[in-house]
Amino acid sequence: MAEPVAGVGRFKANYAVERKIEPFYKGGKVQLDQTGQHLFCICGTRVNILDVASGAVLRSLEQEDQEDITAFDLSPDNEVLVTASRALLLAQWAWREGSITRLWKAVHTAPVATMAFDPTSTLLATGGCDGAVRVWDVVRHYGTHHFRGSPGVVHLVAFHPDPARLLLFSSAADTTIRAWSLQDQSCLAVMTAHYSAVTSLTFSADGHTMLSSGRDKICVVWDLRSHQATRTVPVFESMEAAVLLPEEPAPELGVKSKGLHFLTAGDQGLLRVWEAASGQCVYMQQQPPGPRQELTHCSLAHSANLLLTVTADHNLLLYETRSLQLQKQFAGYSEEVLDVRFLGPEDSHIVVASNSPSLKVFELQTMACQILHGHTDIVLALDVFRKGRLFASCAKDQSMCLWRMNKAGKVTRVAQGSGHTHSVGAVCCSRLKETFLVTGSQDCTVKVWPVPEALLSKGAAPDGGPVLLQAQATQRCHDKDINSVAIAPNDKLLATGSQDRTAKLWSLPQCQLLGIFSGHRRGLWCVQFSPMDQVLATASADGTVKLWALQDFSCLKTFEGHDASVLKVAFVSRGTQLLSSGSDGLLKLWTIKNNECVKTLDAHEDKVWGLHCSRLDDRALTGASDSCVILWKDVTEVEQAEEQARREEEVVKQQELDNLLHEKRYLRALGLAISLDRPHTVLTVIQAIRRDPEACEKLGATVLRLRRDQKEALLRFCVTWNTNSRHCHDAQAVLGVLLRHEPPEELLAYPGMQASLEALLPYTERHFQRLSRTLQAATFLDFLWHNMKLPTLPAAPSVAPSAL
Repeated sequence: MAEPVAGVGRFKANYAVERKIEPFYKGGKVQLDQTGQHLFCICGTRVNILDVASGAVLRSLEQEDQEDITAFDLSPDNEVLVTASRALLLAQWAWREGSITRLWKAVHTAPVATMAFDPTSTLLATGGCDGAVRVWDVVRHYGTHHFRGSPGVVHLVAFHPDPARLLLFSSAADTTIRAWSLQDQSCLAVMTAHYSAVTSLTFSADGHTMLSSGRDKICVVWDLRSHQATRTVPVFESMEAAVLLPEEPAPELGVKSKGLHFLTAGDQGLLRVWEAASGQCVYMQQQPPGPRQELTHCSLAHSANLLLTVTADHNLLLYETRSLQLQKQFAGYSEEVLDVRFLGPEDSHIVVASNSPSLKVFELQTMACQILHGHTDIVLALDVFRKGRLFASCAKDQSMCLWRMNKAGKVTRVAQGSGHTHSVGAVCCSRLKETFLVTGSQDCTVKVWPVPEALLSKGAAPDGGPVLLQAQATQRCHDKDINSVAIAPNDKLLATGSQDRTAKLWSLPQCQLLGIFSGHRRGLWCVQFSPMDQVLATASADGTVKLWALQDFSCLKTFEGHDASVLKVAFVSRGTQLLSSGSDGLLKLWTIKNNECVKTLDAHEDKVWGLHCSRLDDRALTGASDSCVILWKDVTEVEQAEEQARREEEVVKQQELDNLLHEKRYLRALGLAISLDRPHTVLTVIQAIRRDPEACEKLGATVLRLRRDQKEALLRFCVTWNTNSRHCHDAQAVLGVLLRHEPPEELLAYPGMQASLEALLPYTERHFQRLSRTLQAATFLDFLWHNMKLPTLPAAPSVAPSAL
C-alpha cells in the first residue's frame, strides 16, 4: 500500500450531519393556505407546515397524546388550525407560534375522519367514524350542533359558501349527500345520485350550484335551491377530487365561454377540464412518461392562483391555475431509498432513487425538487460521469437511461438502452471521459454501452426523444445476480461483484476475464477501485470489507466490524481510508494502514443502500430504507482546530491560575479553577488556601463570595474528594463553610442536592468512624504511657573524698 502523500492524504476522523432530507407527508389530507405561501400536510402523529418557496419544513405540530392525526383544517382567514387525533382529542393551534391554544374532547365515539371551517372562520364541523356530525364554535369554545342519521363513516363535510344560509353538507358510507340546516337543527335533504363514495364537494361563486365527484366515475351538478341534480357528467375514471374553475375565459385550458367549468383528478393521473353544460372534456393534461400515477388529491387556492395535486406515491405538485404550468414539486415520502449520487460540476444537486420508477433531483441550496419520469419500474442504481452533468440510471424494467442536467439545473432524459433479460441492478460510468458505461443484471451478464459523440456534442436529446443506445459488448460473468460493477480510474479494467460470493476482474472493452477474487463467505454487494493504488475493495453480506491486490488477486486486508451485511464501500482521503455502510444502519470510517475503525456514525434506522462521496472529498451522501437521505460533512479539521484552541486556552488559564495562587488572590483562582471544570485543580486551590495562616477566615470568605453556579460545582467536586481519605478534610472544610453560612432552603434548591447528600453521608460516616477509632487508640496509648512511668529512683549516697 502506498503511504499518504504529505499534506494531501490527511486522515479523516469524523463526519457530522449537515442536512437530513426526511419524509414530511405520508398520506392523508394536504392544504394550501389562502396566500399560497404555506402547505399543511399530515405525517403520522404530526402536521407539518412547509414553506412553499423553499420547500423547508417550518414547523412540525404534534399533539400531547402523540397519537396519529386523523384530520385537520385551516380556517379561511389563515389564523386557526385545528387537528384531531386517534385519542379523540381536538387541538386548536396558534400555528405560527407552534403552540396549542385549546384542547378539548371530540365527544365522537370513534376517530374524527374529516373537518371543515365555515367561511367566517368561527364554526368548525367534524365528521366522525361513528356516523355523527358535530359543529363547534371555536371562538366561544362550545359545541353548537350534533347531527345524527348518517350510516357508517362520515368522510366529507363542507359548509355552504354563504354564511347567512347556515347550511352544512356531509357525505357518508351510504353514498348520499345530506344537507343540514344549522338554523332548524335538522336534515333539509338527502341528495342521491352517486353509486359509490363521494370524494369532493365544491360550490359556485353565487352559491346556487354544487358539484360533487365520486369513485363511480361521474360528477354531478346540483341546484341548491331545489336540492336536485341538474346534470350528471360521466368522466370515465374513478374520481378523487373535482374543483370548479373561476368563471372567466382561460383559452389555454379550453375555457372559451363563461359557463360552469370544472377540473377533475383521479386514477388516470391526468388533470382534465370539463364543460358542465355540454359534459365535454375541453382540456386534458399531457401524459408524462413512465407508469400512470393516480392522483389522490386536488384543491384550489383562489387568491394565490395555485392548484395543488397529490400523486399516489406522495409527490405534491403545484400548478398555475390559468395555464396548468408546473410551478413546484415536492417529494413527500421516498419510501426505501436505494441509491444516491451528487450531481453537477460543484456537487450542487443530488439525485435519489427510491422504491419508485421516478427519480428525484434536489438542489442542495434551495431544496427545490424535480421528479423525473422515464422508467416503468423501480430504479435500482445510479452513477454519474466525471463532469457531473451526465448520469445514468438502471431499473427493474430491464433498461438503463441517460440523463443530462443543463446549466439551469433542469434534467432531461437524453438516451436509453435495453437488452437485458432481467432487472438491471448495477451501473457504472467511465471515469476518464464520457465515452461509455457498463450495466450488470440479474441475468448474470454485463453490457458495455458506448455513448454516441453526437449526443455529447448536442448536449440534449433531439426533438424525437431520447436516443436509443446499442450495447457494444455483452458478457456472461457470474452464475448468480450481479450486484455491483466498477470501472477502474484508467477505464481499462472492469470489476464485477456477484451473489455467487466472488468478484471478477475483466479487461475493457473486450470483457476478457483476468482473474477471480474469492474469499468472501456470502454474496458481494459492492466492488470499488482505489483511486490511487492497484487495489480493489469488496463489501459482502458476510459483514466484512476486503482489500485485494490487482496483480496477484490476493487478499491484502479484511475489515471486520459491521454486525450485518456491508452494502456499500467507498475510498476517501486519497485512497488511504474507507467509508462503509451496512444493513445495520451504520456508517464506518476505516484507516487502511492499521485496519482501525476510526469512527462509527449512527444516524439511519435501517439498511443504508446508498453511499457517495463528493469530488472534493469533504462531504458524503447516504440514503437508507428509513426513507431518509443524509448529507454528511467532514468535520475533522474543524474539530482539530477546536481541540487546538481548547488546549491553548487551557495552557493560558493554567498559567493565570499559577500566577493567582502565587499572588494569593484566592477568589479569582478558585473561580478560574471551577470554570476549567477540573476537580483536582480546584482541590489544589483549596489546599493552598488552607495552608494560609488565616485559613479558616480566608476559606469562608472565598467560598461565600462565589456565584451560585460555582458553589454548585464546588459541592459536586466535594462529593468526589470525600471518597478519598487523603482529601476528605478539604471536602469537609468546604462543606462546613457551606452548611454554616448557607440557608438550608437555598442549599436544597441546588440541582442534584439530594444525590450529593446521598453520596456524602456514607463516606462522611466512615471518615468519622475512622477518626473515632484513631482518637480511641491515641487515648489508650496516653493511658498506657501514664501507667508505664517508673517511680523516681532514690538518690545515691554521697561518698566523702577523704574515704577515697
